[in-house]
Amino acid sequence: MPAVVQLEDIHKIYDSGEVQVHAVRGVNLQLEKGEFMAIMGASGSGKSTLMNTLGCLDRPSKGRYLLDGVDVSALGRNELADLRNAKLGFVFQGFNLLSRTTARENVELPMLYGNRRVSASEMHDRAMHCLEIVGLAQRADHFPSQLSGGQQQRVAIARALVNQPQVLLADEPTGNLDSKTSVEVMGVFQKLNDQGITIVMVTHELDIAHFCKRNLIMRDGRVVSDIQVPDRSIAEVEMNKLKEAETAAKLTE
Repeated sequence: MPAVVQLEDIHKIYDSGEVQVHAVRGVNLQLEKGEFMAIMGASGSGKSTLMNTLGCLDRPSKGRYLLDGVDVSALGRNELADLRNAKLGFVFQGFNLLSRTTARENVELPMLYGNRRVSASEMHDRAMHCLEIVGLAQRADHFPSQLSGGQQQRVAIARALVNQPQVLLADEPTGNLDSKTSVEVMGVFQKLNDQGITIVMVTHELDIAHFCKRNLIMRDGRVVSDIQVPDRSIAEVEMNKLKEAETAAKLTE
């Protein structure tokens, strides 16, 4: 089977007045189905630009990008939008939920923009299934203001899953969350990955990257390290540690 993601000598150059900014320089990357990769790097390293390329939100200045065997560079704007909707799921640092719309209705939104017509009953069933996957089926009729930050992020993950994407892209998904909630959300990602979903995550937090299986580190637009994580953190174990620490803290009060 071909790689889900294949980047060949990808460059991205921005014109900033009389200066050219080389945001990404000659990146080659292959991502197989079922991988869970973190992209890391300092500000200006090119990680966000690379994520935008993977998400078909930005075209490379040079090089070739194959997504599930399809040459993205050969697609027009409408074809690219259709591919993005069908093949990719997005989770952002800001949850981007519609405030006056229930959790279930937020999850249903991507199905409204696809090529295939989906009946109201199928939309409901698929949204409820995805909410069940992330453990929020019982809060389907709650509005975002009635949900915690971690619950809102889980709704956003369910929304990203509803069109059954080939790749789930997460951009700093724990950036607005506390440590305990971050571990809970990483537990959701790990369970999804265990089910065979391919995940790429941008993060600047090393402890979050340790929950992934593979760490890609960028500097000045280049990949400087691409390693398998030898001692992967398991969210369930980390959550138990946090609970033990909370219990110990209460006993000493």
